[in-house]
Amino acid sequence: MKTSHRMTGAALAVLAMAALTSCGSSTEPAADGTTTLKFLVDNSQATVDTAKALSDAFMQANPTIKIETETRPGGSEGDNIVKTRLSTGDMSDVFWYNSGSLLQALNPSQTMVDLTGDPVLQHVQKDFLPVVSQDGKVYGVPAGTAMGGGILYNRKVYEQLKLEVPKTWADFMANNDKIKAAGIAPVIGTFKDTWTSQLFVLGDYYNVQAAVPGFAQDYTANKTKFAATPAAKAGFDHLAEVHAKGYMQEGFGSATNDQGMKMLVEGKGAHYPMLSAQLPPLVATMPQAATDVGFFGIPGTDAAKNGATIWEPAGIYIPKTSENVDAAKKFLAFVASPAGAEATNKAVQPAGPFRITGAKLPEDAIQVAKDLQVYVDEGRTAPALEFVSPVKGPSLEQITVAVGSGLTPPAEGAAQYDKDVEKQAKQLGLAGW
Repeated sequence: MKTSHRMTGAALAVLAMAALTSCGSSTEPAADGTTTLKFLVDNSQATVDTAKALSDAFMQANPTIKIETETRPGGSEGDNIVKTRLSTGDMSDVFWYNSGSLLQALNPSQTMVDLTGDPVLQHVQKDFLPVVSQDGKVYGVPAGTAMGGGILYNRKVYEQLKLEVPKTWADFMANNDKIKAAGIAPVIGTFKDTWTSQLFVLGDYYNVQAAVPGFAQDYTANKTKFAATPAAKAGFDHLAEVHAKGYMQEGFGSATNDQGMKMLVEGKGAHYPMLSAQLPPLVATMPQAATDVGFFGIPGTDAAKNGATIWEPAGIYIPKTSENVDAAKKFLAFVASPAGAEATNKAVQPAGPFRITGAKLPEDAIQVAKDLQVYVDEGRTAPALEFVSPVKGPSLEQITVAVGSGLTPPAEGAAQYDKDVEKQAKQLGLAGW
């Protein structure tokens, strides 16, 4: 997805030296017996609220450890602050940062405490670990919850028309026919906010991985392409087919994300390819959003392999330069425990499932989060491509708007995207480019 984060270059030459200055030593506690941990987080409200809930609950259970939270900006400015503080040995004892490909730019094997095999990870779900790992070593625990990227749907419309959640693309299109016949927009498009046009492609990655398990590795190494891989090109095909059959509402090209969410909640549109995180903010003004909207993964070709693509939560990490590694590990163990999840639930409405074994959603969780939980519990998820490959082109949203508007054929759109990623792959110095 388009995010506020950018993979920018940073001078990492001094990282090895910084890492050697302290490799897990611990300072003596203060005179009163307390140890203070500094915790760096981004300044988004959800992150700040989650960090406060975790810190307060942890300090209540561990009175000899004090946590002082400090905030940083989001986006590329925040990225640069994290990289600079790591490179100068000035990082806080614990810090909150992206998982997935953006983490790799921090060179975690040189800058962070290796948690592989540590009891800190005992409750962390194993399929989360790859997005906080480098070269098989694990460096973080999940912060907050995952979110789904797929189809948000109006459950009242489904109930009214006696429809079942589709397990294949053919079933999905058959549902769209019935919805259109009932005078309801089958698929909501909001192409004025161009980023929203990407979900049929990015949310389809579960199906790509199911069909071609090595796609991410080969794509990163420039050994395969979207246009040359039918399972990967399918997302572009889906965009084109939905447009060709007239399933989107009139005016989809000028509609905004906010308008699309309102249409969905009100039942004026039945399906919206979107991220589950768009739901919680609506509950205050449109309470029915919590119960009337559900989620399903973008269906593929095989009902037996049905699953969903998820955007993994961020991670919480310990820099090698921390002088309070033992206390920091104790805090991470709490974050990655059912008790930590319970503390989070009291502060923030989850948009999806926790990646912590034994963690439960609150009873009043939104339906979308409950639907996602089923996919996770049954092991039918895959992380979005951007969590397993750093190769992401800047123009995908313009390409998907053109394909989804009938202006560019899907095969041509896939080929355009393959060309779009080249510049970034070369900037990253990836082998094979």
